Amino acid sequence: MATSKFIAIFILLSFLNQFTSALPNKSTRDLSIASNSVQINSNSVLVALLDSSYTELAELVEKALLLQTLEDAVNKYNITIFAPKNEALERDLDPEFKRFLLEPGNIKSLQTLLLHHILPFKFTEKEWPIRPIESTRHKALSADFVEISSGPDGSLFIGPLKVVNLNSVVRPDGIIHGIEKVLIPKSVQQDFNARRSLRSISAVKPEGAPEIDPRTIKSKKLLLESNKPAGSPPAISIYQAMAPGPSLAPAPAPGPGGPHHHFDGESQVKDFIKTLLHYGGYNEMADILVNLTSLASEMGRLVSEGYVLTVLAPNDEAMAKLTTEQLSEPGAPEQIVYYHIIPEYQTEESMYNAVRRFGKIKYDTLRVPHKLMAQEADGSVKFGDGEEGAYLFDPDIYTDGRISVQGIDGVMFPPEEKKEKQQQQKSVTRNVKLVNKPRRGKLLEIACRMLSSLGQDSRFSTCH
Repeated sequence: MATSKFIAIFILLSFLNQFTSALPNKSTRDLSIASNSVQINSNSVLVALLDSSYTELAELVEKALLLQTLEDAVNKYNITIFAPKNEALERDLDPEFKRFLLEPGNIKSLQTLLLHHILPFKFTEKEWPIRPIESTRHKALSADFVEISSGPDGSLFIGPLKVVNLNSVVRPDGIIHGIEKVLIPKSVQQDFNARRSLRSISAVKPEGAPEIDPRTIKSKKLLLESNKPAGSPPAISIYQAMAPGPSLAPAPAPGPGGPHHHFDGESQVKDFIKTLLHYGGYNEMADILVNLTSLASEMGRLVSEGYVLTVLAPNDEAMAKLTTEQLSEPGAPEQIVYYHIIPEYQTEESMYNAVRRFGKIKYDTLRVPHKLMAQEADGSVKFGDGEEGAYLFDPDIYTDGRISVQGIDGVMFPPEEKKEKQQQQKSVTRNVKLVNKPRRGKLLEIACRMLSSLGQDSRFSTCH
């Protein structure tokens, strides 16, 4: 009996041993999982870059969302980083070009520029060409080629730029060389030039426009005679293209750029109104554009037809100061907003440079014939005259090449309109003064004096 129990226990133990041997080893499984998600070593060149003196480059790498890409590159192979000095990114780089790189819509250009500074291998001093005549071309992580050469005096070059700090940071998985300026690939430079000249979103003649448009009937002959190529500015002025009046609905407009969809004004206006709401503090302005008036549709139509606009948006605090009398007149909200729209594309930098150079400048507005004066004040741009002017408060809230939105801290009115109201108030006060009690005649005054000397003036009401 004991022997049979022993045999049964032995069979059970052998079965359990075979079953457990068939299961995967936990330590092996954990090791395989860990190997699939390799963490960056603290001695990595990427960690050294983030902690190095090249703070501007490290900040741009984070803004460009390239940390994961560079981690993958470091895990695959050694890398070489050509790091520009902080001064090259802070002061030497064109401010307009830097603003272009930092715009959310141009993140691919920023990524291409940064990856152009990184080679997928470790390039030490030994690999550098010795003779000045020789040069080597290597493919960067941006998929563009960079040229590496030496100068007659032994200096080292990456493209046209000099290496100022060789072997600035050396790690087992990579190396960092300091260079004097920023390497700019041709593709990024072309994107910037196209954006600056507005070629990529330039105005084209709308297709599918109505056969007869009451706004443009006078200029129809001009449109037919001008066979301008695509990219030409609109043939008529923005004032002729506007709707007949602020109280009327916008005139029929062609689709956004016709079947080619060169630009979609309606989407751009929706985008900038959403930006106003997300930015905060400009809800009243967005409400006027969308709910109280049809100006949002009007602006979208104008942008679709190739015009550019700069909107000076008063903040909520400024809009709250408007009185009921100022908003109750027919068409008053439209007239107020029209006076805050400039039919040009202006940014904070362009306006500030203009007032710095020329002193006072008068901008055309959509409220014809009134102009808006701008001047420099307290290191900023001030619009309007006197104490009732408005300062540029939140610059470049929205800039897309067609619509520019600049936040200001006041609501402005044409100076001519202020003078008319003041004259009306003066005329009212004059009319009130004319209703005074008529003056007594000379003879009546003498008689009242004689009666008062006798103590009898109280009997006559005309003497009082």
